[in-house]
Amino acid sequence: MSTSSSFRARYLRHWLAGLGMATTGLSWAQTSTDPLVTTPAQIRLGIEKVSLPGDEKMGLVGTTYLIDVGHGLSVGPAAYGAISGKRGGLFTLGGEVSWQRSLGGPLTLELGSYVGGGGGGVAPVGGGLMLRPHLDLLWDFGPFLAGLSASQVRFANGDINSRQLGLVWSAKTDFRYVAGNRIGERSEISGRSGMGFDRVQAVFGVYSPRASAKRNSGLPYEGKIGFVGARLERAISDHAYWGIEAAGAASGGVAGYAEYLGSVGTETTVWSNVLTVGARAAVGMGGGGDVSVGGGLLLKGGVYGTVRLTRELGLSLEGGVTRAPQGSFKALHAAASLNWILDDPTDVTAPLRNTRTEWVGGGERYNALRKDGSSRILQNVTLKANRFVSQNFYLTGQAHSGWGGGAGGYTVGLFGVGVQSHIWGPVHVGAEMLVGAAGGGGVESKGGAIMQPNAYLGVTVSPSMSVRVGAGRIKSLRQGGLEAPVAELSMAFTFGVAGHGYR
Repeated sequence: MSTSSSFRARYLRHWLAGLGMATTGLSWAQTSTDPLVTTPAQIRLGIEKVSLPGDEKMGLVGTTYLIDVGHGLSVGPAAYGAISGKRGGLFTLGGEVSWQRSLGGPLTLELGSYVGGGGGGVAPVGGGLMLRPHLDLLWDFGPFLAGLSASQVRFANGDINSRQLGLVWSAKTDFRYVAGNRIGERSEISGRSGMGFDRVQAVFGVYSPRASAKRNSGLPYEGKIGFVGARLERAISDHAYWGIEAAGAASGGVAGYAEYLGSVGTETTVWSNVLTVGARAAVGMGGGGDVSVGGGLLLKGGVYGTVRLTRELGLSLEGGVTRAPQGSFKALHAAASLNWILDDPTDVTAPLRNTRTEWVGGGERYNALRKDGSSRILQNVTLKANRFVSQNFYLTGQAHSGWGGGAGGYTVGLFGVGVQSHIWGPVHVGAEMLVGAAGGGGVESKGGAIMQPNAYLGVTVSPSMSVRVGAGRIKSLRQGGLEAPVAELSMAFTFGVAGHGYR
């Protein structure tokens, strides 16, 4: 094993060990009669300017959701992406572990480390493993913290190794949940819980690039670009909301294109319990797949109508415009989405229930066909969110991003259904059927559309934590593309949140 590989392996082992101890601590955090647990959490946004070889500068934005697990330690998922410069399309996905300590008064010190996988934007990221240790000096303003961050951004087997100062802002919130072993017990859990989103949308859409839009290579776009994605939204008032969204190309010859945005919107009901109309605007990061986005800044606006199918489900149709102001990409877009209402804080008639939910993080590997005709092993970071609709069946949304195997910039987004059952004591089994989009990193995904059936075996190791090993197969929906068996190792955090569904 090379020195670089040994370093990466040691770094990942230490980081995962810390994450495992922290999340195990979270799962044992409550012993009260009421199973509802409330623990502090933070939603964080950071921005910094990273130096690349040749004195090139790239603006990097990071978003993190951190849950306090005690003794000043917090853990959670995180994502970073390019927002300025000329590397639009560089994204990484991973996890963060941090430790906070008050220095007296409102002054707070934080030490932390991020590990993730990704790449893109033709940046020199090697296999895609990104490490970001940091030290932050924060001022506590009450509802939020803000201050300076001193960090190192390093791609372990690439050419990026930069030290810089940045700005960080962190909003305080609560993570309310029921431990996995107490799901189904009566609780005063109501209103928002978990990460606090009120609805999730599975989105299927198409971009129609304008005549003036060109690829990074200078070639015109031929036909339309199909994309799939997801949105998470939370109400601000009866008529306003904010949210986050992510999507990736599934057709149109731009495999590897992805986007991550934050949005605000307004809507009003024009036919009670039947029809809602609204408008929204979003800003964030996009790129990859030979789409001309410049530094990565992406703007989107649209209008939509939603027909409510049941108490929990709705169907939306949207039309609008998407633009990359630093590049030439500009397109009309049309999208259809299936809306699932999770937690309606305004519905006082909803019964008190807790719905089983899982967050799953880990890694997978498979022998991936490359565009040069070769096949090589690659490794992905995997993040999954599962929400159960009955005792055994669940819906899942997943994001996978390359960190090893020379596939920096390879990204996968998947939706699907799963089934899970206990077979003996702490042992359970499950299976999933997934479809979505993949591309980037030189992997031959033939336009982006893929399917991935999986099966797994899990062992519960604490009230909310389990370890799982799985196997499956990833396959491009077009002939001649990616097709390989998949092996996976992951850790699952199971908890209950307020909802109208299965308890």
